[in-house]
Amino acid sequence: MADHSAIEWTDATWNPVTGCTKISPGCKHCYAERLAKRLQAMGNPRYRNRFRVTLHRDQLELPLRWRRPKRIFVNSMSDLFHERVPEEFIADVLRTAKKTPWHTYQILTKRPDRMAEITTNFPQLRNVWLGTSVENADYLDRIDELRCVRSAVRFVSFEPLLGSVAGANLTNIQWAIVGGESGPRARPMDRRWVYEIEEACRRFGTAFFFKQWGGKNKKAAGRVIDGRTYDEMPSVPI
Repeated sequence: MADHSAIEWTDATWNPVTGCTKISPGCKHCYAERLAKRLQAMGNPRYRNRFRVTLHRDQLELPLRWRRPKRIFVNSMSDLFHERVPEEFIADVLRTAKKTPWHTYQILTKRPDRMAEITTNFPQLRNVWLGTSVENADYLDRIDELRCVRSAVRFVSFEPLLGSVAGANLTNIQWAIVGGESGPRARPMDRRWVYEIEEACRRFGTAFFFKQWGGKNKKAAGRVIDGRTYDEMPSVPI
C-alpha cells in the first residue's frame, strides 16, 4: 500500500486484497508472487499467508487519507475479481471510490467475466476505470468480455506481451498498455507485436501507452520506441 508508485501509468497502489492464483501463461513469472515471498521472509504481517488470497479490511478506507488527487492502481498484488473475493468486499472497495471522487481508480483483472457480472449490480462511477490483461491471441476473448462491462474507461494491459495479438478488436476500448515481461526468466517480446498494437490503437482511436521492453534488465532496455516514448492517457467522457 503506497501513496506513490514506480509503475509508469499510475501514481499510487492500494491493496485491500493480496494474493492470487495463476490462470494463464502471463501468470507464470508473476512479479507479485515473487514480491510476496520476499515480504513474508522479511516478516511483513500482511504477507503471512504469502500469496494466498487475503482480505485486508483495515485498508479499505486508506485512499480517504490521500487528499491530493491520484491515479490509484487497485490490487497491484492481487485481482479484485478473483473468485475468493466476496462480492460484498468488492462493494466496499467501490464505496471507497465513490467517497473519493478526486481520485481515479484503475482496476485490472484477468477475470473480466466476473467483473462484468458483479459490476452490473453497482452504479457506474466516472472515476473508476476497469480493465483486463491479455498476453497473447489465445486470450483476446477477454476483450469481448470487457466490452460487456459498464465503465467510464475500459482498458487492456498487453503485459507481459507473449505473442502477436494482430487483429485485436479495440472497439470501445479507450486505453491500451503494452509491456514486455521483466525479471530473471523474462520471455522475449517481438518488436512487431508492439507495432501491431500501436497500429490497432490508431485504427480504433485507443490511447497507446508503452510501458517497457522488459527483459532481465528492464531499466537498460527502457521504454523508447523508435526515438520516442508513448505516454498517452484516455480521455474521460464528461
